[in-house]
Amino acid sequence: MGPIADPPWMPPSDVQGSDVKAQSSVPGSVLEQPVLGSRRPSNLAMALVVSLGGVGFLLTSLSSYLGRDLLPIGHPAELVYVPQGLVMGLYGVAAVLLASYLWTVIGLDVGAGSNRFDRATGSARISRRGFRQTIDVEIPLREIQAVKVEVRDGLNPRRRLALKLQGRRDLPLTRVGEPMPLADLESSGAQLARFLGVPLEGV
Repeated sequence: MGPIADPPWMPPSDVQGSDVKAQSSVPGSVLEQPVLGSRRPSNLAMALVVSLGGVGFLLTSLSSYLGRDLLPIGHPAELVYVPQGLVMGLYGVAAVLLASYLWTVIGLDVGAGSNRFDRATGSARISRRGFRQTIDVEIPLREIQAVKVEVRDGLNPRRRLALKLQGRRDLPLTRVGEPMPLADLESSGAQLARFLGVPLEGV
């Protein structure tokens, strides 16, 4: 009896599970840069401070209304409810709403994602997590003209990497909200420019 042939709907047994994997993971052909989202120590500290402040304001307002101290420090019951206690309550409601938003953003890790550049497929995929869905942008590597390093100081500082695209707006790559250290920014930009074989602008 001769060898049993593979079914027509299957690839030959000597290449099953090998070609596709090899094409998608050629050593040195993929560069993936993780992007930090909202789960940062600074955001956690801010959410905690706002939460404690909001609860404190609400307890102060309630103590003023009930005439009984509900806080372990001070004597908020001595405050006149109108207008002092009422204003404290409004501050507390605003702080609690802001804290709820911050904890939601942190819990969903909004802004987290990755930048994946694959020379084997000739494409770049930029992925970011949003409130309701993940945002994916895929572009051909041939449209990337340069890697830009943008540094702006002042009251509203900006330090970010961006892709200069042919016929499109620049596509930002780095996280939003907290500027990266300049040394890390330049190092990441130089690494990406070498990988893509394009110039590095702005340094």
